[in-house]
Amino acid sequence: MNDLKIYCEDYDFSDLAAAFGGEVASDCTLSAEIVFTDEEGIRELNARTRSVDAVTDVLSYPSFENDPQRAICAAAHPYDVDEDGNLFIGSIVICRKRAEEQAQEFGHSVEREINYLAAHGLCHLLGYDHMEENEKAVMRAAEERVLKKLNLSRDDI
Repeated sequence: MNDLKIYCEDYDFSDLAAAFGGEVASDCTLSAEIVFTDEEGIRELNARTRSVDAVTDVLSYPSFENDPQRAICAAAHPYDVDEDGNLFIGSIVICRKRAEEQAQEFGHSVEREINYLAAHGLCHLLGYDHMEENEKAVMRAAEERVLKKLNLSRDDI
């Protein structure tokens, strides 16, 4: 990957963006946005967009379908360029309260949980999925590679 820009008003994800280097090939700079919300906001969004009327921790909305094993080419997505000229891969919404609860439940820092949820969402934007066991293993490995670069892997807790 040439570069990844993460736009977020409430959290600095620059280290996470750098840690995604090497996770996907592209011929351009990629960008994504991350927004935090409360339990009611994510429940409403989950109900409206997925027909699941429940609070969840993270939702991902890719701009386009992608195969994580293939390079992302800007020419294939001419309408997904953001105002800075980067290829916009999508949006992620994180429920801050669920992140805090899960950090306590799993016995690690809120920083680790927020970065995990963001990495999970970014993997979805890049085309990873976890519906099938073989896909899940590949996605989890990508998440852990990224978090390990940040010293936030499960082994480092």
